Amino acid sequence: MNHCFNIAQLIDVSAVRTNSTKDEVRQTFQVAVDYGCLAVFSLPSFTPLLSDLITEIPFAEYHPALGGVVGFPGGGELTSMKTAQTRELLNYGCNELDMVINVGFMKSGLYAKTRDDIRAVKQAIGTVPLKVILECHYLSDDEICHAAELAVEAGADWVKTSTGWASTGATFDNVALIKKTIGSSAKVKASGGVRDLSTLLRMVDLGVERFGIGCRTVVDIFEEYALVRELEQEPHHVT
Repeated sequence: MNHCFNIAQLIDVSAVRTNSTKDEVRQTFQVAVDYGCLAVFSLPSFTPLLSDLITEIPFAEYHPALGGVVGFPGGGELTSMKTAQTRELLNYGCNELDMVINVGFMKSGLYAKTRDDIRAVKQAIGTVPLKVILECHYLSDDEICHAAELAVEAGADWVKTSTGWASTGATFDNVALIKKTIGSSAKVKASGGVRDLSTLLRMVDLGVERFGIGCRTVVDIFEEYALVRELEQEPHHVT
């Protein structure tokens, strides 16, 4: 394994399932702190809890960023509802937001409306990083490329594959397609289906710079990473 970086600083650890409980959100927060993950996410109703937990961390200890989700998971809210949600999440201290595009607009060929929906959230968010979720499972390759372009036109800092709620999420093909489409104009985040270290590392090679991964899978990946590092550092004896 020739990747010399801290994988924790590539990972947003999340509890964003429909049935994610208060205890799971607390556990997710603790995993983010223990492993030094870059950010921690929940559904909006638990964002105040995460905000309080982060505030309670002693000053000298590691503080993950607080992430929020907008229009999650369907993306079909009115733009005014998305911007209101954006402002409320910012009031709770979110350092970055992941928003879902209006997939229905995109599939209907309403490209200007798709772009304007993203742009309105970007304007509401100000300088806070915005990740735009395409929900690739529902899009053709051409639509993925076009949606990624629209996100960049609207001011996205990141283009993200998926919410993790659809049947498929990040694949090698769609992250490569997004990266090829947007180049260096925005960064790529992969979410949904990244369940082991080898997948994560291959996606890094394809240009992914951030991952959204659930709490249990994050622990599994770190255990695998620790084992691989340990094996690499063992002396090799020639007999």
